[in-house]
Amino acid sequence: MKQTLRYDQVSCRLQVEGLPDLSSGQAQDALGIITGWTLRWPGRPELEGRREHLLSLMAVVLPYARLLISGVGRPVGGADTPVSIAPRPEGGHRLQLRSSQPDTPPLELELDDAELADLVRVLDELRLDPRLQVKLDLPEPRPLQPREVLERMPLGRRLAAPVGGALALALAATLGALLPEPAPQRQTTGARETPSAPGSAAPPSSQQPATAPQPSGPPR
Repeated sequence: MKQTLRYDQVSCRLQVEGLPDLSSGQAQDALGIITGWTLRWPGRPELEGRREHLLSLMAVVLPYARLLISGVGRPVGGADTPVSIAPRPEGGHRLQLRSSQPDTPPLELELDDAELADLVRVLDELRLDPRLQVKLDLPEPRPLQPREVLERMPLGRRLAAPVGGALALALAATLGALLPEPAPQRQTTGARETPSAPGSAAPPSSQQPATAPQPSGPPR
């Protein structure tokens, strides 16, 4: 029995058609074999294709949206892929779809932020729908490299920390050079000398031993 999955947003509608894979024991309401899909935009050409085209669209648009959330807007996909998307210099996003038929120019769509958000929502709804039992083989999300995180920061913020540290170090060295050196301290002994008055005899030292007087008597 033919199954149809439909996902609606303000600016687009995604419809996926297929059949359950009964050989794998799937339920009647499951969609295990994609026979076709359509993406409708008001006032724009309708997109349609086969399973591999839908997977290519998901494999490009979803990573591109994650990069935008991280603040790193860069192209995803290229001329050798069925689908590619890149930021436009004047704002918005350029989505290109290349046909497998020879001598067919690629279809190019210009999307604003709201239209891109609607496209991401319908693709996420399809990806998370439990009725879709197709192996999508989408690339695993990978964290940003340190270089990519630094490149999205303005140059002033990147230079603020090292320049501020260098200025603080130079200021500390300058202040250290301006401070006077401490005077050397003289070593003092425990005993203090008492100055004597002029013309007076110095008192006998208390450290000299006292001698007892010898008794005087007639010699024998």
